[in-house]
Amino acid sequence: MSDDSTTPATQLRVGRLTKAHGLKGAIKLELFTDDPGRRFVPGAVFTLQVPTSSPWHGKTIELVELRWYNQHAVGFFKDVPDREAAETLAKAILWIDQDPTEQTDEEDAWYDHQLVGLAVVRDGVQIGTLTRLEHLPAQDLLIVKTAAGEVMIPFVKAIVPSVDVKTGVITITPPPGLLEELPEEPDTDEPAATPTTPDAQDA
Repeated sequence: MSDDSTTPATQLRVGRLTKAHGLKGAIKLELFTDDPGRRFVPGAVFTLQVPTSSPWHGKTIELVELRWYNQHAVGFFKDVPDREAAETLAKAILWIDQDPTEQTDEEDAWYDHQLVGLAVVRDGVQIGTLTRLEHLPAQDLLIVKTAAGEVMIPFVKAIVPSVDVKTGVITITPPPGLLEELPEEPDTDEPAATPTTPDAQDA
């Protein structure tokens, strides 16, 4: 069983380790901060969010160096000497300690408590309210309470293009079928738009 759904409110999610890179313990990073030069400095210590079965459960990890390869961030960490060790960290989520009263203006970095309770809007119409987030190894999920019940929305840029904490709105653009359980407006106007007279002629 995983502890992925529980993280301290005083911590900020700043990245995810994706997969090993090379043979010397390097790990590719997905960054959730637009200021990696401030967050990912040598000596920075991160709390690891991993399944309870992981040997890294309950531990922190220290960054030795952040490099860039073909526009991809790659991290070297203390006590991760080789590829085998790096592979044990795949999909781990990185959190940092931070004062919860400090408001961050980083594009993709929020505290969970900043988002819970925000209105979730699709096509200009509120479809529900965010009740919680689930941080999973593959991706994060928004759990939204709607009139039809709870729905899960992948927290990715393609589906959640905008999060505005100041206005209290999360804008979503879900693909067809993702929210098909939500009631849709009936297409009552379509039959009326079809010509019904036998005299209708083709142009």
